[in-house]
Amino acid sequence: MRDGSRPARHLSHATGPFQDGPFSGFRRRVSTATPLQKMTMSKFSLAALLAALLALTACGGGSDGTQAAAGASSGTSTGTTTTTTTGTTTLSLMAQVGQKAFVDATLSGGKNMSCASCHSPQYAYGPPNSLSVQLGSDPTKAGTRAVPSLRYKDATPPYADQAANPDGVTLAAAGGGFMWDGRAATLADQVGLPLLNPLEMNAASKAAVVQAVQSGTYAALFQQAFGAGVFGDTDTAFAALGTAIAAYETEDASFHPYTSKYDLYIHNKVGGTLTAAEERGLRVFNGANAGNCSACHYAGANFNGNQGLMTDFTYQAIGAPRNDSSIPGNPDPIPANDADPSYFDLGLCGPLRTDHTPAQLGTPDPYCAKFKVPVLRNAATRSVFFHNGVFHSLNQVVHFYNTRDTNPEYWYPATGGSGTPVATPAWALQLSATPGATVNKFNDIPLAEQGNVDEEVPLGSGTTPAGNPSATTLGDGVLPLAPGSTPTMTEAQLADLVCFLGTLSDGYQPPATAPTTGTCVN
Repeated sequence: MRDGSRPARHLSHATGPFQDGPFSGFRRRVSTATPLQKMTMSKFSLAALLAALLALTACGGGSDGTQAAAGASSGTSTGTTTTTTTGTTTLSLMAQVGQKAFVDATLSGGKNMSCASCHSPQYAYGPPNSLSVQLGSDPTKAGTRAVPSLRYKDATPPYADQAANPDGVTLAAAGGGFMWDGRAATLADQVGLPLLNPLEMNAASKAAVVQAVQSGTYAALFQQAFGAGVFGDTDTAFAALGTAIAAYETEDASFHPYTSKYDLYIHNKVGGTLTAAEERGLRVFNGANAGNCSACHYAGANFNGNQGLMTDFTYQAIGAPRNDSSIPGNPDPIPANDADPSYFDLGLCGPLRTDHTPAQLGTPDPYCAKFKVPVLRNAATRSVFFHNGVFHSLNQVVHFYNTRDTNPEYWYPATGGSGTPVATPAWALQLSATPGATVNKFNDIPLAEQGNVDEEVPLGSGTTPAGNPSATTLGDGVLPLAPGSTPTMTEAQLADLVCFLGTLSDGYQPPATAPTTGTCVN
């Protein structure tokens, strides 16, 4: 939200497809007591994956776009019917086109990458690996942002500087839109961004994409859906392709299945009873003086009748560490970060979004360093988090939220100091900390824009200055937690929180007999 726009409250009360998109914010609103409104990995270096990407056609479908992506709902169409059934979903003609286009690798510049290459149905339509950012159709190039899941995107409203908040309480502020910076207004609009991005699908032009569709096996179906003359105008045909893929992502239930344990829980269904650990984790998630996650990962009734999306679609500056070689042993730093120390990805104020670029660089701007609050569903199935993919486990993420201010030496590079370096916890990014060293905190945000950083619980103290009860950020005067002070949450609370987040994963099958022991049981 913009500085000072969200009132401090102690109330009870699911990114464009390739490089944009989970985990940007744990903050600000407390849930109601009703169930409906309550709420490590192996990494591969970019170099090691260069050759592998050349074979990504198998991940994305056949070269003619007719092979269904592995694990996706499959359907048939004769080209004369108006609907098709995929599992339990009946698709319109437009959505049938989108289903085929979603796995069509010929749409990319190298004829080797489809939407499904980075948004794998087997991984909740998220990345099929733990790379911080994905390689493009040109495997010598890498993106600048982490790939999100495409699930539950159908509920996202268009971007607005003064967007309504679904909680009905918080003041209007920047919200909605697709991609990490909201620069695409609709699902259909966002389709074109990765297609034409040289770092992603790398298509030479709109005309090249349209020609690939026209030459493909579903050209007749495309004409049936959009008119016999659709290929006569490049812009019209390119927009129609976006409409088709958006229809597929909206109509196919696999993009919004609502099949998690949490769904069973909030609807009081058989198998939805939370374990003791999950119940405690839910309380941490909602607790204003604990995780405070529901402050932005809103779980109540949302736009268009949706519920439990775990987002309010707003934008926050969390201060994630820069994903570069300053992290010891980092196997895949973002190339752009290492290539140019003066390069900063500042979300709403650029560089990919241009309508909020500061009038004068180096001066404070209320939009800078803010990224979209993502849906938390299926977060436990991921191995890359935040807009820059700097974290690789939920355990690491929750510890960052808990110790960003109290122990910045765990996360950011430092210089100077003296004495024997002290080993940091296994989940920290920095391997050791030297006593007396100067920590370069918020090292991925220029100094002039660091006033936008969120200081609400648990990141900061949440203590607002006199006369400004709506303050939320460092620049508003909200106090950070002092280095060396006690973090907000205990280790036990963090473990319980991770257990609760696991209940948000789709495809849950209740066991025949409820477990009595285990990490997330007692």
